[in-house]
Amino acid sequence: MLDQFDVTKRWPAKDPSVIQLYSLPTPNGVKVSAMLEETGLPYEAHLVSFATNDQFTPEFLSLNPNNKIPAIIDPDGPGGRPLPLWESGAILIYLAEKTGKFIPQDPTERAEVMQWLMWQMGGLGPMLGQFGFFYAFGGKEIEDPRPLQRYTNETKRLLSVLDQRLEGRSFVAGDAYSIADIAIWPWVRALFTGYKAADVLGLESYANVLRWHTGCADRPASQAAVDIPSQS
Repeated sequence: MLDQFDVTKRWPAKDPSVIQLYSLPTPNGVKVSAMLEETGLPYEAHLVSFATNDQFTPEFLSLNPNNKIPAIIDPDGPGGRPLPLWESGAILIYLAEKTGKFIPQDPTERAEVMQWLMWQMGGLGPMLGQFGFFYAFGGKEIEDPRPLQRYTNETKRLLSVLDQRLEGRSFVAGDAYSIADIAIWPWVRALFTGYKAADVLGLESYANVLRWHTGCADRPASQAAVDIPSQS
């Protein structure tokens, strides 16, 4: 069933009956790994290594022409047909609807979850990614201070938005853990881990964010997801 997808030539499926995940434990990758772990859906994880430019190979591009991780193939998609899917937010929504988990059925509550998911996809993720580039990676070599200052300020602003939202709340949208939380916490985690920017951003001042992040990151599914697919 999966042999119609060229990506399986480079990353063969051991069990073609389960979801195939093509990813790397970056913030966007961790989102989908965490969701799969949380839902209990059976899956196989395939490492798409940036070190060897796997994301630019013809096989991966046949699945995601945008050359980004993560991507999945669900052999048991709608109508029992295989479904290839990319973009982490779209995958979270699909898996939530497939399982009925981490997304409310009430239309108002559902809209609130989607609102914060879109906030992560359109704001928090891209802006924190730019901050990370200019603070921790290749952008450090740029002498002009304005790009780093711009994204530092925007990261702090977004953290303030999140901190205010979490005042008196356990979760970002409503009373239950949702795909909004799953989408957001890996990016907050990156500020500590990949970027090592806690001091420059003054993360200790965002008490609600820290409390919430600890609760999200300590979940068993989250702890597993940060090493899926394993790079060792």
